[in-house]
Amino acid sequence: MPYMTTFTGKRFDPLHMKIDDISLLDISHALSLICRGGGQIKYFYSVAQHSLNCAAEAEARGYSDRICLACLLHDAFEAYLSDIVKPLKKQLPVYSELEINVTDIIFRKFKLFDLTDEEIRCFKKIDADLLDNEFKVMMPGEERRDCVSLSSNPVFTEIDRRRVEMEFSRQVNKYLNRIY
Repeated sequence: MPYMTTFTGKRFDPLHMKIDDISLLDISHALSLICRGGGQIKYFYSVAQHSLNCAAEAEARGYSDRICLACLLHDAFEAYLSDIVKPLKKQLPVYSELEINVTDIIFRKFKLFDLTDEEIRCFKKIDADLLDNEFKVMMPGEERRDCVSLSSNPVFTEIDRRRVEMEFSRQVNKYLNRIY
């Protein structure tokens, strides 16, 4: 059987994940090491830092703790499947199906299985708005990109990944404690 081994030592088949395979420590660790934009940006900026910025934006917009938590976890599947840039991802329907399946399992693990269409729309809009702003700041040649104004003040500077990893876990736990 093919399997992957995670940071915490879990072994499982990523094509047949179960809720027990999911670990916040594995997610926060891996996302703090994965660079946004396929690494084609001016400096290291992790998926975890992006997710923290998304949650801060959701909070600044006055959204619920559930939406803030969804913002933190919207890319958590990348901890298990890695990141693929959007132009390539669109050509890989099997990967997109795995992304949906793993995200569903992660959302069930963190009790977000019943997000409404409106809640999903909110966190996806924040993700897109942050992406535009990130590209403007970090992507060579995108300095003149038109972006929506954000309600928060995202941290787009390079931060030590260990600090980001710890903050990601802390924020997930904060929202879980507020919700449940």
